[in-house]
This record gives sequence, structure tokens and C-alpha cells, in this order.
Amino acid sequence: MLEKSLTTVTKLKVRFQECDSLQIVWHGNYLKYFEEAREDFGREHGISYLDAKKAGYSTPIVKFSCEHKLPLQYSDVFRVETSFKNCEAAKMIFGYKIFKGEDLICTGETVQVFLNKNRELVLNNPPFFQTWKEKMKLL
Repeated sequence: MLEKSLTTVTKLKVRFQECDSLQIVWHGNYLKYFEEAREDFGREHGISYLDAKKAGYSTPIVKFSCEHKLPLQYSDVFRVETSFKNCEAAKMIFGYKIFKGEDLICTGETVQVFLNKNRELVLNNPPFFQTWKEKMKLL
């Protein structure tokens, strides 16, 4: 892995429909929180889903992990810290930390790869991604 990384912070609030019968956030919603934070990251740093689509690529998630420390409950306000983990391979790795105040709620990671218009796996960094990495001084 290369040294430099980029980070954003997204503030969210637990909605009623995100809770289960135990009145805590259902575990599947954490992936939605990660996605919302990843979209914020893309908007802030200029590497959104629409940028990939315009360049003729899709970026499906091929790996997802989440380790829960404490539960979130209805109306909790929390923040998601999203970090881009720079690497040389043709993939995007994002790390996540969810905090409620100073309490660490969970950590996670997603890995996305690049598919071309024919839905074939791309093994080298696509030109738009390479250009973005250069602009962000990640090379």
C-alpha cells in the first residue's frame, strides 16, 4: 500500500425504519451507512459513481466487512469517518469507522473493482481513476 490516504466525515441520524424489533439498528443498515458516507467521499474528492459511469465503468463491491462494537438506536446521531486506502491494484478500498460521540460503534471496509462496458474485470487502473489518483497526489 502507498502511504497517503484521504478521509471524509459524514454525519447521520438513525431513522425509525432502520431499527429492528429489539429497537436497535438492524445490522444490514450499516452497509447503507457506509454507502452514504462513500457517496459523500466521492462528492468531496471528485470520484463519484457517476464519474466512473461517464468513463464507461462500473464499480461493484466484491468484499464487505463490518465489526460491531456497540449498537446504535433510534434517533442516535453519529458520524462515519471514511478513508480511501490507496493501493497500486485496480480497485478501490474504503475503510469506515462509525462513532457516536467518542464511542466507537463499528469498523468496516469495502473493496470495489472496475468492470468495463462488457462487464469484464479490468486488471489495470482505468484512465479516469489513474488521472484522479495523480490529481490527489496518490501516486
